[in-house]
Amino acid sequence: MPPRKIQDEQEVIRWFEEGRTYTWMQETYLKKYGIETSIPMWAAFRRRKGLDRRNLRDDELLPWKVKDEHRHMYPAIMLRVEARRRADRDVSDRDLKRLTSWKQSLNEDQLVVHYDPDTEAGFFYVPREAQDDDLIRKPSLKTGNQARD
Repeated sequence: MPPRKIQDEQEVIRWFEEGRTYTWMQETYLKKYGIETSIPMWAAFRRRKGLDRRNLRDDELLPWKVKDEHRHMYPAIMLRVEARRRADRDVSDRDLKRLTSWKQSLNEDQLVVHYDPDTEAGFFYVPREAQDDDLIRKPSLKTGNQARD
């Protein structure tokens, strides 16, 4: 059996609680212990220990399977921030300010977010219709990742 890479589980649990990134953990482990690690190793540790997911999955706000090239577009980012806010997760003051401004703009312009993965743009702002009861135009079928913990 190969030697265990995790030297101090309580230390790593504390890092998760502090919100440290997997990349930070990789770099810190290499500097501190001289041990190379991988992001999947840290994710597996999190799952085994029953720690909260790093990314919040909210299929009410992001019901689509978003293509990689669209993941970092502003509407997707803001919908993830809103999902974190609704779940009472930490949201930075900067992100909260951006989110508030973005939602206010949507409201003033009577727009909602629509996603079409088959286009280069991906995300669009479309006029709010009677059936739109949130920030997005709900698709007839959810295609999101539905990732398991």
